[in-house]
Amino acid sequence: MSVLVATEPRLRPQRTDWAGLAFAMALLLCLLTCFAFLAALLSQVFADGWGTLADRGTEFLTSELSTSPRRSGVAQAIKGSLLLAGFVAVVAFPLGIATAVYLEEYAKNTRVTRLMRLNIRNLAGVPSVVYGLLGLTVFVQLLGTDMAGGEGITGGRSLLAGGLTLSILVLPVVIITASESLAAVPSVLREGAYGLGATQWEVVRTVAVPNAIPGILTGTVLALSRALGETAPLILTGAFLGNFFRTPDQSVIETFRGDYTALPMVIYNWAGEAKKEFKLELAPAAIIVLLAITLLCNAGAVILRTRFERSE
Repeated sequence: MSVLVATEPRLRPQRTDWAGLAFAMALLLCLLTCFAFLAALLSQVFADGWGTLADRGTEFLTSELSTSPRRSGVAQAIKGSLLLAGFVAVVAFPLGIATAVYLEEYAKNTRVTRLMRLNIRNLAGVPSVVYGLLGLTVFVQLLGTDMAGGEGITGGRSLLAGGLTLSILVLPVVIITASESLAAVPSVLREGAYGLGATQWEVVRTVAVPNAIPGILTGTVLALSRALGETAPLILTGAFLGNFFRTPDQSVIETFRGDYTALPMVIYNWAGEAKKEFKLELAPAAIIVLLAITLLCNAGAVILRTRFERSE
C-alpha cells in the first residue's frame, strides 16, 4: 500500500506545458511562412524564366553577352562562376581544413586558442559587403598596383581579386564545419589507434580525417554554394556589369588577371535594364541556371557523402 502511495504522484499525468507548446507552434508558423515565401518566389521565377529556356534551349547557355535580348546568353557568366568556384575550392578548402585539423587535433585549450575560435565564429556572421570592402582595399588597391604604379600581383579589378575575396568570405564557414566534423569523431577510435602504437599524425591521417570526411564535404559544398551566389563582393572587386569581349587566345594568367563576370552579376545587371526582355525574361532564366548549378553541387556532395559513409 505504501509503495502505491509513493508512486501515485508519478503515475498521474503531468500538466500540459502550454507555454512550450505555444512557442513550438510559433516556430512552426515561422518555418511555414518562410517556405511559403520561398515557394512563391520560385514559382514566379520559373513562370517568368522557363519560357526563355524552353524557346532558346542550349543557345541561351552557349551565347555570350549582348545588347540584344534575342542574342544575349550566359556563357561568359557560367565560365566566370565556374572559374571563381574552382579558385575558391583550391584556395579556401585546403586552408580551412588544415586550420580545423590544427585547432582540433594539435592546439591546446589555451586562452589564445579559445580567442581564435571565437573570432572565427564571429567572422562567419560578418556581412558579405564587409568582405567586399576588404577585397577592394587589399586585393584591388594594395596588391593591384606595384610601387611604380604598374599592374601588381592581382592586376587590380580582376578575377584573381574576386576569387581571393570569396575565398576569405567562405574560409570561416569551412573551418567551423570541418572542426565540428572532426570533433564528432568518437574519441574511442583515436584511443584505439594510439593503443596500437600509431603516432599523432597517423591518427589524424588514417582515423580522424577519414571519419570526418562526410561532414567536411557537406560544409565545403555549402560554403561553395554561398560563394556562387554572392554579388556584393564581386561588385566591389571589379566583376563586369555590362557587355565585354575578350580575345580567345588569352593565357591562364591573363584570364585570372583580366576582366570577368559571374552569374550573380549578370542577374543583377539584367534586373536593372530598361528593356523588359532583360528584366522579365532573361534575368529569371539566369536565376534558374544559377539554381541548377547550385543544386548540382549539392547533389554531388550528397553522393560523395553517401559513398564515404558506406565505405566506413
